[in-house]
Amino acid sequence: METLVTNSIQKASSFIKKGEIAAFPTETVYGLGANAYDEKAVEKIFKAKGRPRDNPLIVHIANKKDIEVLAKEISAAAKKIIKKFFPGPVTVILKKNEIIPDLVTRGLNTIAVRMPSSKIASQFINACGVPIAAPSANLSGSPSPTSFIHVLEDFKGKIPCVLAGPATKYGLESTVVDCTGRIPKILRPGVLTLEELRKIDKRIKVQKKSALIKSPGQKYRHYSPKAIVKFQISDYRLKINTAYIGIHKPNKNVLSGLSRYKICRDLNDYAKNLFSFFRECDAKKIKTIYCQSVPEKGIGLAIMNRLKKATRY
Repeated sequence: METLVTNSIQKASSFIKKGEIAAFPTETVYGLGANAYDEKAVEKIFKAKGRPRDNPLIVHIANKKDIEVLAKEISAAAKKIIKKFFPGPVTVILKKNEIIPDLVTRGLNTIAVRMPSSKIASQFINACGVPIAAPSANLSGSPSPTSFIHVLEDFKGKIPCVLAGPATKYGLESTVVDCTGRIPKILRPGVLTLEELRKIDKRIKVQKKSALIKSPGQKYRHYSPKAIVKFQISDYRLKINTAYIGIHKPNKNVLSGLSRYKICRDLNDYAKNLFSFFRECDAKKIKTIYCQSVPEKGIGLAIMNRLKKATRY
């Protein structure tokens, strides 16, 4: 299969209109999209990614009015989030209408909906003329893509089209909030922090564990490079093929033993560069990546969520 790389929104959207899939940029990570109403098209996403079929997808929209078509019920908590943070890096889980195929929602009576703030994503969805079901545009389990080059690393010759845009603004996926219960719960920490969400609803909390998988990122080991990911440097006599990322620079003895390192300016910079650093290390055949642990507050909650999902320990 030839993969068309284009900056034409019209060309990329034409693939969606004819029942194909296409990768596209958002402000969080690149997504791999299909017409959310077309089960055969959505099936192509699962096949391309090697994604387990019991892992639900997020449906992306360009207009708030589409929520009423997709959702049977919009709770008061959801309305607050939608009013304040749509468009933006947040996903709400609502009771779904039957118009959405079961494959998109893993047969649940709920649907995950997001409205990207990225201009190119919004224009692409509008041009498609339908809501777009899309997980991240990476092979299942690997680091999410923050540039179209990352998408091509995983899917060149495997998907028909990549809409090339800028590198993503945030570098981490959206925050997912389940708004179907009495108390709204964060199922996946992301760019929009718990602290920001609590400014509009003090009841919101983080769901620690759940037997019912309503959101991507809940069940499987995700975001993993080929390298082993560890949280601290325990051996100062480091061998070659080791790397480090964090906001604090290790001492000179450690740095001299590293094949590669990335010192980030702050936590937002850490979040933005995490996945691209993982991919850079894979390209250099790094065997072990040491990652600085950070406090689990603000964006640090999402960073630690991704690191814990990436580690093999």
